[in-house]
Amino acid sequence: MTATTIERIETRLVDLPTIRPHKLSVATMHGQTLMLVKVYCGDGVVGIGEGTTIAGMAYGPESPEAMKLAIDAYFAPAMIGQDPTRVQALMAHLGKLVKGNHFAKSALETALLDAQGKRLGVPVSELLGGRRRERLPVAWTLASGDTAKDIAEAESMLELRRHNVFKLKIGAREPRTDIRHVAEIKKAVGERAAVRVDVNMAWSETQAASAIPALADAGCELVEQPVASAAALTRLMRRFPVALMADEILQGPESAFGIAKNAGADVFAVKIEQSGGLFAAQRVAAIADAAGIELYGGTMLEGAFSTVASAHLFASFANLQWGTELFGPLLITEEILTEPLDYRDFALTVPNRPGLGIELDEARVKRFTRDGLMKVTR
Repeated sequence: MTATTIERIETRLVDLPTIRPHKLSVATMHGQTLMLVKVYCGDGVVGIGEGTTIAGMAYGPESPEAMKLAIDAYFAPAMIGQDPTRVQALMAHLGKLVKGNHFAKSALETALLDAQGKRLGVPVSELLGGRRRERLPVAWTLASGDTAKDIAEAESMLELRRHNVFKLKIGAREPRTDIRHVAEIKKAVGERAAVRVDVNMAWSETQAASAIPALADAGCELVEQPVASAAALTRLMRRFPVALMADEILQGPESAFGIAKNAGADVFAVKIEQSGGLFAAQRVAAIADAAGIELYGGTMLEGAFSTVASAHLFASFANLQWGTELFGPLLITEEILTEPLDYRDFALTVPNRPGLGIELDEARVKRFTRDGLMKVTR
């Protein structure tokens, strides 16, 4: 292989509308902002990565604006002139120079892997050990906050054969109101679909201990991050006939090890951005497998690039017992790819072309690219 170096790095903020408000316990999303990064290499190869958060900074410590600033001011100067083909070595080097910033690191690692896959003529999944599956089951989140609207949305998804697993965002209201909401939706879909809930850390341990049995009675099969602390989640374990999943408390391999050591979850929601990149997320999954903890392919409601990067990783997992939640691009009204992703028959097809296997529609993205860091809304 001809030696090459990184010549320049470009970032942009892309503000995209969503099909409806997305209501979580921490905030309500009315659109999605993607931080897209391009890594230009001396051999002519360009890799693209993405950093995306849920509801700005309401969910976690990073924002798309912060990612862009960190890359422009700190990561990019350290990467110019470096060898882009040694992805893990370069990311380890960056890890010594910049602490934290998991989402920005994930975006850059994605871009480097995209470039290396294109360079070698192989999909990113082959750089991660090789895919074990071509298609991934995809859950859909019902998050309008209105029971009738959520039921209608679920019925539409079932009729289109796009999703038959539904995750309900709850926690913003009184537990008894949320339980009634879940029960009515499960009654409506019956055995045609599975129902799960995500509380996004909104409950106290006492509230969770009271609410989870009622959720189980309503037909809920999985409760995601009902409480904020790992210790509280551990104390809730093995008390209910429903699986408990760790999400926000999973912040990379070290946290995964601590949770696994204490038998603190039945399921891990693996997220590439929250983990700090694809290789870190791979290590999170390995820890779960070793501890007998089951796996779920999580999302930060990303656009196409992080969604596909996640799909390449999840396709390589030995176990993926709870499927995935890679529906982010379907929540966005505007298509930013030259060829849309293939969602059908309740699953997403993992692209098989080199790199991530997708191509950015530059003209369309330009329309939604923000001028500067600030976004003014009314």
